[in-house]
Amino acid sequence: MSESEEKPHKGGKAEDSSKWGYDLYPERKGEKYKTSWGKVIFGVEGRENIDKVRCERNVFKCVKNSPLVKLMMGALSSSGCPIDIRRHFSCEVCDPSVTGGYDPVLNQIVICQNSARSEGMVQGVLTHELIHMFDFCRNELDFQNVDHLACTEIRAANLAHCSFLSAFSQGDASFVNVRAKHQDCVKSKALASVLAVRKITKDEAINAIERVFPKCYADLEPIGRRIRRNSKDMHNAYIEGPMYGYDVY
Repeated sequence: MSESEEKPHKGGKAEDSSKWGYDLYPERKGEKYKTSWGKVIFGVEGRENIDKVRCERNVFKCVKNSPLVKLMMGALSSSGCPIDIRRHFSCEVCDPSVTGGYDPVLNQIVICQNSARSEGMVQGVLTHELIHMFDFCRNELDFQNVDHLACTEIRAANLAHCSFLSAFSQGDASFVNVRAKHQDCVKSKALASVLAVRKITKDEAINAIERVFPKCYADLEPIGRRIRRNSKDMHNAYIEGPMYGYDVY
């Protein structure tokens, strides 16, 4: 899909772009990443070109092999927003605190080549951000509305991250009342994501999450289920996609 064919985006960048999280992605502002000579000497930095190639290879592998990524891309295509990986995916150097992001102004997913270094991490980033892209395409998501932002972060945490095992390893789950602890994991991840990209107070973010949580936690489209680790859920979700009107990518 060419830029001229894309749906118009709701709202441009705010005058203070850092308010919307762009300070985490310096290349989004036209800046080049500046390496630290100290880190170059110790091999921590100075490999940006190599990292970019590796990141792009991992993206390509995920597009070809990941059931979740293929399902999300098929669902976007069925919703009138087909993906061109050269246009909509971009490997960049980011703030070390993030692994990826979705830029609604350019309708583009950023994969942080300096922090999302494995194919598994790239799969997680792509799935998470493709959920945001899906919400933007199909649900008329307005990122300047904090309730909309909270909702899409809840959905991404619910569908892409908070399996029982991941919640347990992070202290958000126990063998008692698993469902409630899973919801705590989703709220915790959604809160961190909202605060990372919006300059609002923690209480404001929590209130937004609580307002929309029941509806957004129950919305499992287009994956249709909460993915459990070490299960066949990813493959089953992909196989069942056409049953719900989604293209097979």
